[in-house]
Amino acid sequence: MANGRLENRYGSVSAACQAVAMIGDVPNVEAGQGFSTRRQAHEAGVHRPLQAGICGTKKTGAESIVVSGGYKDDEDYGDVIVYTGHGGQDGAGNQVSDQTLDDSGNAALVTSYLEGLPVRVLRGYQAGTPYAPAAGYRYDGLYRVTNYGSKLGIDGFLIWQFRLEAYDDTPTPQTTQQAELPSAPGEGEAAITGNETPERVTSTVQRIVRSSAVKRQVKEWHDNLCQICDLRIEVPGGSYSEGAHIRALGAPHNGPDTTGNVLCLCPNCHVMLDAGAIVIEDDLTVIRGGQPAGTLRIDPRHTIDLECVRHHRERWRQ
Repeated sequence: MANGRLENRYGSVSAACQAVAMIGDVPNVEAGQGFSTRRQAHEAGVHRPLQAGICGTKKTGAESIVVSGGYKDDEDYGDVIVYTGHGGQDGAGNQVSDQTLDDSGNAALVTSYLEGLPVRVLRGYQAGTPYAPAAGYRYDGLYRVTNYGSKLGIDGFLIWQFRLEAYDDTPTPQTTQQAELPSAPGEGEAAITGNETPERVTSTVQRIVRSSAVKRQVKEWHDNLCQICDLRIEVPGGSYSEGAHIRALGAPHNGPDTTGNVLCLCPNCHVMLDAGAIVIEDDLTVIRGGQPAGTLRIDPRHTIDLECVRHHRERWRQ
C-alpha cells in the first residue's frame, strides 16, 4: 500500500476497494474464500453490487460476476462458465424480452473480452450446479472472457452469452458431483478424425492480449483506430485494437511501460511491428517492407518516445 492506495497488476485503486472499480486480484482475498452473505463479499471488494450479477461498465470492463442461478440458460463446468447476460426478465425469472449489448453489464463483459481483462467469479449457493457452495458465496478466482454471442434462449427470446475460462493458476472449484465438458468424438482411438463440434482445445502456446492501464490509455486516445493503417475493427458492442510496445519490455530490450512507448495498432500491424516488417523513422514515416508507407498518425495527447523508435529500428536494421 502506498499513499492510501492498493496496488494490483492492473493499476492502483483506493484502499476502500469496495467503493471503487478494481480489475483483477483483490488484495488479501484468495480463491476458495467463503462469504456468508453478499454484503460480506461486497465489503471484501470481491463483488461490489448487493443485487446485480455483473459489476462494471463499458468503459472499465467487468470487475466481477455472480453465478447464482438467476438465468436458466447458464451452464457451469467449473473452469468453464457459459454465462447469460443481463436483462429481459420478469420477477419470476422468466425471459420476457430480448437482451441487448446496450445493457451496462453486458457491455462491460464485451469490453473485458476486447481488452483481455480478467473477471472475478463469485459463486452462490443458489447456482444449482455441482460447483456451487453448500451455503453462502465463494470467491473462485479470475476468469477470462474467451468469446460471446447471441442465441434464442429457452424462453424464446434473444439472449447474449459469454464464455469464461479460468486462468491457468485459478484452481478448479471443489465439487461432490462429476460435471465435465463433452469429450471429443473418437477419444482413445488410434486414428485422428477431428471433431466437428469442438468444445475445448488444449494448446502448448496461447497468445493472450492483456491490457495494462498504459495500453488502455493509448487506445482510448486513438479511439481504437490503428495509427499505421487507420483500421478500426468493429464488433457487436464495441471496437477492438491492440496496444503495441515499440521497444519491447524485458531483457534484453528493457523498454519502458509508458504511453510514449506504446502505439494503438490493429492486430496485423502489431505483428508486423513486433517482427520488424514495419519500422518507423524519426520523422514518423512508416517503413513497410523497406518502402515508405505513409506517416504514423498522432494525437496531441500522445507524444512518441523517439528513443524507443530508434531502438526498435536498430534492432531490425538490415
